[in-house]
Amino acid sequence: MKVVVDFDECASNAVCMGIAPDIFEVRDDGYLYILNENPGEEYREQMREAVNGCPTGAISIQED
Repeated sequence: MKVVVDFDECASNAVCMGIAPDIFEVRDDGYLYILNENPGEEYREQMREAVNGCPTGAISIQED
């Protein structure tokens, strides 16, 4: 799976970082960074939670 973020929609509110800190990070500059664009299957549930929990709907998962 591949993590996709629409950075035009992203508010960098760190909800995703709270759910999946190994995948997302909001840094001191106030921007969201994807730490792992292609997480393994062990992250699938966290990724579903991050997609569903994103207040702006900016996160999606692309299947390989």
